[in-house]
Amino acid sequence: MRYAEKWGDSVDIAVELALADLKLTREQVEIKILEEPSKGFFGIGSKLAKVRVEEKDPKHEEEPRKEPEKKPEARKERAERRVEIKKEGKQEILIEVCGLDEPDGQQRAPYRFKRETRTREKPRRESEKRAKPTYGEARILNERPGDLVEQEQHPAKTFLREVTEKMGLDVSVSVLTNAETVYVDIEGPDSGTIIGKRGQTLDAVQYLTSLVVNKEKEGYTRVVIDAEGYRKKRELTLEKLANRLADKVQKSGRSIRLEPMNPYERKVIHTALQSRPEVTTKSEGEEPYRRVIIEPQK
Repeated sequence: MRYAEKWGDSVDIAVELALADLKLTREQVEIKILEEPSKGFFGIGSKLAKVRVEEKDPKHEEEPRKEPEKKPEARKERAERRVEIKKEGKQEILIEVCGLDEPDGQQRAPYRFKRETRTREKPRRESEKRAKPTYGEARILNERPGDLVEQEQHPAKTFLREVTEKMGLDVSVSVLTNAETVYVDIEGPDSGTIIGKRGQTLDAVQYLTSLVVNKEKEGYTRVVIDAEGYRKKRELTLEKLANRLADKVQKSGRSIRLEPMNPYERKVIHTALQSRPEVTTKSEGEEPYRRVIIEPQK
């Protein structure tokens, strides 16, 4: 059977990511929670939820029900049958006049009965349903260029190895660079600790690594740190959240204020809703409490 194991900020998010990969619904799968999420202490030591979502066995087809045996008819087949059809509008009235032979051999008087049947009407053309608008996923903001070169020796790699070793984390670090950007991939059993709640620890480590990389340099080199593909998964989660909240704003006509986010996540929300003409987005507040507001288009 097909299965998927996913990490997420919560069990629900991890399950949704697994369902998206398998293209199944909750009714078609069995869900096992492998690791519960934990908040940690000030973001340090927090862990993501991990689930295993496995497709259920196909249900065996039920055996067809046996039709009850028909009781022998008390009366013999009629000896004479005449059918008259009378049309009334779109209906047909069938009038049968029958003479029946009874078991005792005596012929009873003919009788009449009516059976109404409706002629099948042509199915009406369904009015064209308003198709629910579909919106393409926002452009992945941390999409990597094709000219990256892996570096065995780099200040970012040295710094992160020292930090993870002192934290007692079992992870591996790889660094890829070009002229403008440094990309760092972290993998391993303890990568969830590096990510932290909603990526807060990952953002903090990225900020510190950026300070190390750009120390005593004239230009600025952008540093992006990812762990187990968390950045892309987080973007997809934020895009779904943005479109779901935009639907609510469109229906209710009321604005929705999101929770505070870092500049990168706010940009994901703005980008995801650029193609939604019925809503607008703006940011307000001061860092680190700056948040996105989704408003109906006036």
